[in-house]
Amino acid sequence: MSRSVARTAAALLALGALAYTAWVLEVLVWTGLDPVRTYVSELAAADQPLGGLFRATDLTAGLLVLAGALTGLAGTWGRRPGDRTAGRDPWAVGGWIALAVFGAATVADSRLPLSCAPTVDPVCAARETAGLVPATHAAHAVSSTLAMTGALAALVALTVAARRHDRRGPLARTGPALVALEFAATAWTLAAVAAFEAGKGVWALGAGQRLQVLLVAAWLAVLAYSLATDAREGRR
Repeated sequence: MSRSVARTAAALLALGALAYTAWVLEVLVWTGLDPVRTYVSELAAADQPLGGLFRATDLTAGLLVLAGALTGLAGTWGRRPGDRTAGRDPWAVGGWIALAVFGAATVADSRLPLSCAPTVDPVCAARETAGLVPATHAAHAVSSTLAMTGALAALVALTVAARRHDRRGPLARTGPALVALEFAATAWTLAAVAAFEAGKGVWALGAGQRLQVLLVAAWLAVLAYSLATDAREGRR
C-alpha cells in the first residue's frame, strides 16, 4: 500500500470512527431514552426528536468507512515492481471486504430507521410483536445484523493481517484485546436481545450494545492510526 493510499484510508476511517460515536451526544442533549435500556438505533427512530440528526451521522459514518475500506482494498492489491507477494494476504483482502460490507450496511441502516422505540414504548413493542410496524423494522434488523457481522469479520481478519505484517504496529499490539472485548460485548448484547424478546427484561441491553458499538469505533481508530504510522515510517 503506497503512503498516499494509506494516508487517505487512515483519514477516512478516523473520521468514520468519529461519526460512528455520534450517539454519545445523548449525554449532552435530552433524548428521552435510557442509554442502559434502549437500542442505539432507537435514537434514530422516525418518531424521536433527534432522529434526523442520528440518521445523518449514521449515514456519514457508513459512507466514510465504506470509502476507507475500498481505498484500503485498492491499496492492498497494489504491488511494487519485482514484489510478487505484497498485497496478496487473504486476511487483508477479506478484512477490507468485510469492512466495506460493514460500511455499506451502516448506510442501509440509516435509510431504514425504526418507526418507534420498542424498548420504551409498550404500544410500539406490541405492534412490533403483532407485525403491525412498517417493513423497515424487519429490514433494519437485517441490515444491522449484516453490519455487525461485517464488523466482527473485519476486526478478526485485519487484526490477523496486522500481526502477520508487523507485530510492533498499533493494531497488531492492541487488536487482539479489542477483538476479545468486542466478542464479549456482542455476546452480552445478543443475550439481552433474546431476553427482551422473550419478555424477561432488557438485561442492560442498551449498555451492552453501546459498548459493542464503542469498541468497533475504537478499533477503527486504531486501524486508522496503524495505517498512518505505516505511511509515516514508509512500511508496506
